[in-house]
Amino acid sequence: MKDAKSPQLADPGVPAFFLGDHTALDFLNSIASPVEWLGHGEAFIVWLRQADLIPEDEIRALMEETGPARLDAIAGHARGLREWFRAFVHKHRGKPLSPAALKDLEPVNRILARDERYSQIALNANGEGSASPLGMVEKRKWRTPESLLVPVAESMARLVSEEDFTYVKACEGHVCSLLFLDKTRRHARRWCSMAICGNRAKVAAYRARNQEQRP
Repeated sequence: MKDAKSPQLADPGVPAFFLGDHTALDFLNSIASPVEWLGHGEAFIVWLRQADLIPEDEIRALMEETGPARLDAIAGHARGLREWFRAFVHKHRGKPLSPAALKDLEPVNRILARDERYSQIALNANGEGSASPLGMVEKRKWRTPESLLVPVAESMARLVSEEDFTYVKACEGHVCSLLFLDKTRRHARRWCSMAICGNRAKVAAYRARNQEQRP
């Protein structure tokens, strides 16, 4: 699923790939030839909603206050951020990150600096059995379309600060470009999905064996 020069835009309602076992890698997988899930502003918002990175009520408010042209511009920034981070991941995957990687991650820190979080008292989600019926919840102010990039950058920050890059892998499928975090017990995962690339590899190996056995 290598990136195409002119990828087709995903049809509305077609779910994106969420096979990476980490939101930051799912973001990189938001283009899989020939399909682009971030082709325009509304599509980017749909992807954020599918990834559970923005509340539904905030989506409606932001779309009502922001014109399509500005949202399209932010989607363009998102695609640029995606391809920059893809290069970073491919450079470092398969081995632990070193302290020197911090300098390369400055673009992520610049986006994170825009974050506007605050806490509120709300009903306790844990329900009965808790010491109090109330609890603290964290919220974010979505003042501008640019703030849509913050949760994406946050997922990148979590990937580089909480996960072992030794287990960030690229699918071994012949025509696949998807990335994933190998969380299997023996870290032996090879495919984005056994149902997709894993099955294709099995079929190809079976055909190759049959050809070798022919007289």
